[in-house]
Amino acid sequence: MNRRLCALSVVSLLLAACAGTRPAPVEDRTSAPAAAPTTVPAATAAPAARAGFHIVSKGETLYSIALEHGQDWRDLVIWNRIENPNLIRVGQELRVAPPDGAVEIRPIVTPGAVESRPLEPAPQQAAAAAAPAAEPANSPVLKREPRGGVEAYSEEALARMKGAPLAAATAAPTPAAAAAATTPAVPVVAPESSRSEDGIEWSWPAQGRIIGRFGEGSGKGVDVSGKLGDPVLAAAGGRVVYAGEAMRGYGKLVIIKHDNTYLSAYAHNSKILVQERDTVKRGQRIAELGDTDTEAGKPRLHFEIRRQGKPVDPLKYLPPR
Repeated sequence: MNRRLCALSVVSLLLAACAGTRPAPVEDRTSAPAAAPTTVPAATAAPAARAGFHIVSKGETLYSIALEHGQDWRDLVIWNRIENPNLIRVGQELRVAPPDGAVEIRPIVTPGAVESRPLEPAPQQAAAAAAPAAEPANSPVLKREPRGGVEAYSEEALARMKGAPLAAATAAPTPAAAAAATTPAVPVVAPESSRSEDGIEWSWPAQGRIIGRFGEGSGKGVDVSGKLGDPVLAAAGGRVVYAGEAMRGYGKLVIIKHDNTYLSAYAHNSKILVQERDTVKRGQRIAELGDTDTEAGKPRLHFEIRRQGKPVDPLKYLPPR
């Protein structure tokens, strides 16, 4: 009897426990939300530059952007209506190609010497200049007598008086003046060795040996050794579009635009001898070789040729050595 009562008690307790315990909820994973994407949404991604435009990146300047696209930085200022060339923003879109309807000058031609001539006077002015100036009636010169006494009027005396100033003016020049008049002007002589590529005559900008070639490491041009103060020559004729030291890694830099396709750059100079917008000829001295902003600290010329803003091997354009 006792056993039966114990068994009934246990069964009752089990039934009570089952009735008071709520079943665990069933989780439905079929409609679970997708995991968050790890990529940046398209709305915040950097936009791609349109054709003829450039998106400013960190560390870029207006001058470096102009060099990369083969343009004059002043043109970028005009095309983008920039008030301060030193203030551009990261992510800013800049036009780097001429807008529709813009007039370009191609190619840049070195002008010849300008001949100056005096204006020819009018016939009345020429006659007045040729005739002797009339003295005023009350001029003291007419009242002044010669120191030797009064000389009677005669044709010979009049001719002698008129001929005295002329003789003084036509006297033989001094040896120094004659030498200066006969000394010819020193002409600008371009280097003898040159090479024509794409209609441009190229010559070496310096006479040292090549110590760095295109494509070696991060080389975008060639490095030519030399001594401080050695002449740096324009490799081809054109117009100076940049002369300064605002571009990091180039030191004192000169950039020449030869036409709408080609630029040449001359870096690490110790002294710049030209100004922006100057027109230069091939072989003209534009700077002095130096060591500004060089890694090794040794004098050298870093020379680049850029075709439509992209660096090309200068050895394919310069005459062979």
